[in-house]
Amino acid sequence: MIIISYDIANDKLRTKFSKFIQKYGNRMQFSVYKIKNSKRMLSVIKNEIDNKFEKLFGEEDSVLIIETSENCKISKYGFIKHEESDIIVVG
Repeated sequence: MIIISYDIANDKLRTKFSKFIQKYGNRMQFSVYKIKNSKRMLSVIKNEIDNKFEKLFGEEDSVLIIETSENCKISKYGFIKHEESDIIVVG
């Protein structure tokens, strides 16, 4: 599984980025998406970010991509509004 989290200050750019990521995965929280782990999928996403979005990001913007493995521990706390399955806690 791939986890993508972002913090983008500009509302218009954040909405555009969110719509882009929604094509590939499921929203877990407002700025956190879960994507099926696939080398091809990850390559497509990174290529799109590199070629389309990165030049639009300001100093306040960031995107975090976490590639998980089957050995990751999964813990769930509280209520996740946008997802019915577990979340991965990295650390």
